[in-house]
Amino acid sequence: MIGIIDYGMGNLGSVTNAFRFLELDAKIVTRKQEMDECRALILPGVGAFGDCMAHLVEHHFVDAVESWAEAGKPLMGICLGLQALFQHSEESPGVPGLGIFEGAVKKFDLPTELKVPQIGWNRMTEVQPDCPMFKGIPDESFFYLVHSFYVCPEDESVVAGKTGYGIDYTSCVWKDNVFATQFHPEKSQAVGLQMLKNFWQWAEVQ
Repeated sequence: MIGIIDYGMGNLGSVTNAFRFLELDAKIVTRKQEMDECRALILPGVGAFGDCMAHLVEHHFVDAVESWAEAGKPLMGICLGLQALFQHSEESPGVPGLGIFEGAVKKFDLPTELKVPQIGWNRMTEVQPDCPMFKGIPDESFFYLVHSFYVCPEDESVVAGKTGYGIDYTSCVWKDNVFATQFHPEKSQAVGLQMLKNFWQWAEVQ
């Protein structure tokens, strides 16, 4: 069973529907106690970094998610769920993130011809081709994105994929038991569904 964390501001419907379409067991987790029934977790998110962290605190998920990751259990972040894994964000100065990855979240500072937020389809270049979540997905595949901020890991070895939008930024990270994407796999048609299926299969053997 994969648990999809509901802390009050996630894209729960589309993620849940994607797993239902794949005929894979997933459930929405509203309390940290329900995590015990899961072998893997997904941290989704849409909105602002500060609101995200405030909701995670309010729903008592901060320590629970940090402990989950430290225990080596499979965890996947999506969009704002990726950004929340880092230490802090320019979007919400002074608000600490989960700190599972060292680094910051920065706002796009791009030429005027490039709109912010970036909305739509863009390529993901595989930096770690051996990442199990890329199985069956061609390099340079297109994924769907909606964001104004991007992550800047201090440790380049965690960068699994990059995307070009004025700059080449990190759109996918992977280290040990934690994998996360800036793009929305659940909205990225066949390649996105394949990525979610890959996460499910990877979680089974962790």
